[in-house]
Amino acid sequence: MAVIGIDHVQLAIPAGGEDKARAFFVAVLGMREVPKPTNLSPSGCWFESGALSLHIGVDPDFRPAAKAHPALLVDDLASLRARLEAAGCETRDDEPIEGYQRCFTSDPFGNRIELMQRV
Repeated sequence: MAVIGIDHVQLAIPAGGEDKARAFFVAVLGMREVPKPTNLSPSGCWFESGALSLHIGVDPDFRPAAKAHPALLVDDLASLRARLEAAGCETRDDEPIEGYQRCFTSDPFGNRIELMQRV
C-alpha cells in the first residue's frame, strides 16, 4: 500500500467569490470549469487543465493562504506571466530552483500560487 499521487488541490475562497474565481482560473490561467457532483455543496467550483484538478471551496471563516500554495506546472511561463500582468495580477520572482523558471502570483482572494516551467 502506498500513496500514488494527488487527485486534486483545494483552495478556499470567501462566500460569493465563485464568479471572481471563474474569471481568474478560466479567463486568466486558461483552465476549464467542470461540473461538481450534484450531491456536493452547490457553493464553490471545480477547474481542470490537463491532469490538474483544482477545487475551489467556500470557507465561512476564510483567510487567504499566504504561505501554503499549489505549484502549477505551465508550458510557457513568460506568456502566462504577461497575461497575468495584463489582467492586473502582480507576479513576483523568488529564489531560483535548478531546472525551473518560476514566479508567484495570487488569486483574487489573496491565496498564493506558484507557477513553474521546467527548463
